[in-house]
Amino acid sequence: MNIEALNNEYRDKSPQEIIAKALELAKGPVIVSTNFRPLEAVVLNMCTEQQAEMPVLWVASGYMMEETYKFAQKAIDQLKLNIKVYNPLMTAARRDAVYGPVPSLESEEEVEAFSEMVKLEPFRRALDDHKPDVWITSIRKEQNAFRDTLDVFVMEGDGPLKVNPVFYWSETQMDEYISENNLPDEKIYFDPTKINEKRECGLHKPGFSK
Repeated sequence: MNIEALNNEYRDKSPQEIIAKALELAKGPVIVSTNFRPLEAVVLNMCTEQQAEMPVLWVASGYMMEETYKFAQKAIDQLKLNIKVYNPLMTAARRDAVYGPVPSLESEEEVEAFSEMVKLEPFRRALDDHKPDVWITSIRKEQNAFRDTLDVFVMEGDGPLKVNPVFYWSETQMDEYISENNLPDEKIYFDPTKINEKRECGLHKPGFSK
């Protein structure tokens, strides 16, 4: 598969065309992941319009805000998502009792250990269970410096083909799609595995899905 040629051809295509191409390329299961951050309903809606039963992988860390859990349920119900929920092996209450409160960025090592326990390990289990050939995400170029280095199609070794259909969309375009399609959304959001939105938790870094 020529990833460079794919990106050159599809960089200016619509997200719906990109998703259609991803489904065409897939030789096995296709999944879409979500953390129910703001604007997540855009890609979830686009994916389920083309494949209603597409598995939607969600790691419910136990540390998200109340608003996030309420938004997740609205999206699950309205879009009739085929949701596949993965939880950490240790509950939030037990983790906090054993390891203490959620770490701050003052200790990068502690933040990485926290992220591994409540997000990365559960997501590896999810990928192992579903063994996707194609993994669709909602990441966008403008979100942080690391994502700016990626593209619509990303392939690493023998991992799944990662497809980012709204990669070149702006937040304004995402908001307009939400409004035009009467989709649920929630702007109040905080991810304790990232703390700073410009920081990567590790899920999209090279080597994670190999």
